[in-house]
Amino acid sequence: MMAKASKAMRFFFFNTAFIILIGIWLTGFDKVHWFLYIVPAFFIFAALVGICPGLIIARKIFGEK
Repeated sequence: MMAKASKAMRFFFFNTAFIILIGIWLTGFDKVHWFLYIVPAFFIFAALVGICPGLIIARKIFGEK
């Protein structure tokens, strides 16, 4: 079963991705490693679509609430 993120969780994902991208911008896009772009990309995906792979995995490990 696909776990949908709540509106509050989606807002958290968007804000966190935005803060990480501001940090990348302040550091310099050419100075950071490409791996640092993966987390904001997943967070923006989760914020837009509402499907969070981390939430799905956590619910499988710890059980449905």
